[in-house]
Amino acid sequence: MGGQNRNDIKTGYQVGIVLKEDQRSGEITEGVVQNILTKSSFHPHGIKVRLTTGEVGRVKIIKSKEE
Repeated sequence: MGGQNRNDIKTGYQVGIVLKEDQRSGEITEGVVQNILTKSSFHPHGIKVRLTTGEVGRVKIIKSKEE
């Protein structure tokens, strides 16, 4: 499942994101969503989130829905 729709992502979900510095390589960083930063309901490049580690990036993969 992609991360383009804000309704598909909730805090506590396990996701894979692409950090700003990894956009060219497309390297995925995994973690748990702490905050959803994108205000719009859809973003073509993925919804921007902050992980519990403090890293910020756009969601590419929703791994599991832990709440």
